[in-house]
Amino acid sequence: MDSDQLFSGEQTHQGRKELARRIAFFVGSAEKRVTDIPGLSLHRWTTPTARCPATYEPSVAVIAQGRKRVELGRNVFIYDASRFLLAAVDLPVASRVIEASEQAPCLALLMKFEMPVVRELLFGEEMQIPEPPSGAPAMGTGKNTPELLGAFCRLLDLLNTPHDIPVLSGLIQREIVYRILRSAEGARLRAIATLGDQSNRTAKAIAWIRANYAKPLHVEDLAEMAAMGVSTLHHHFRALTAMSPLQYQKQLRLQAARGRMLLDGLDAASAAFEVGYESASQFNREYSRFFGQPPMRDIRTLRSPGAPLLE
Repeated sequence: MDSDQLFSGEQTHQGRKELARRIAFFVGSAEKRVTDIPGLSLHRWTTPTARCPATYEPSVAVIAQGRKRVELGRNVFIYDASRFLLAAVDLPVASRVIEASEQAPCLALLMKFEMPVVRELLFGEEMQIPEPPSGAPAMGTGKNTPELLGAFCRLLDLLNTPHDIPVLSGLIQREIVYRILRSAEGARLRAIATLGDQSNRTAKAIAWIRANYAKPLHVEDLAEMAAMGVSTLHHHFRALTAMSPLQYQKQLRLQAARGRMLLDGLDAASAAFEVGYESASQFNREYSRFFGQPPMRDIRTLRSPGAPLLE
């Protein structure tokens, strides 16, 4: 290893320590803090967690300390202080913290992407970004660099000066998006953001289901909306999300129903009909298969003392 690599490695190590220190300070003893910086949240876990279904929006997640595992279909992504996690579209996943303790909590941040900003950077700058691998999912991990970690540190520093957030947070977030686009994983984000690209058209279909998951889904209409053939849409949809459109809709419905029961106090049958199910018994079967236990028993478990917050 030459001197430049040693210097870069030391910078990265220091960047992780500085970011961990800031996250620990601003999140305090909470498990989650939604900050005043648009799209930015901070997270802290003191023990490993059980597998938890969630939907990740287009975003970048950075762990400064600890380790997490995320499952997208049969794809497994493990990321820690050395690698960030990128989600380029809304993705139903299952995640769990696999390394955390009271002495060394898992400390993480999540920054959602504004796609207009991504497109503006892509179209306004000459960026040499490699094509994503054929069939690559819309999720991946990339290397944390000193420059990226430094930008996140500067973004968190704005929490000390709230009056600077409206002017400066957008500038730093643009820098973060730029650095991610320049990384090897940037190809995934570019493909989703580039108008006319197959991935971009598939992303429109994904967005429609996300916004209309309770409505009946007709794949032919979805393909027409995306200006693609049905088989082509199925192929690209599965490549990006690791599931079919109907499987994607089902996972969104089940997660939404879980939220309605937990937060709004709905019973299982009411929640099932709210999210688009016509049969309560079918809902109960699919819910039990997906979450591991029947709806109301699952909700009682989630309401018990010490149960982790849903992501």
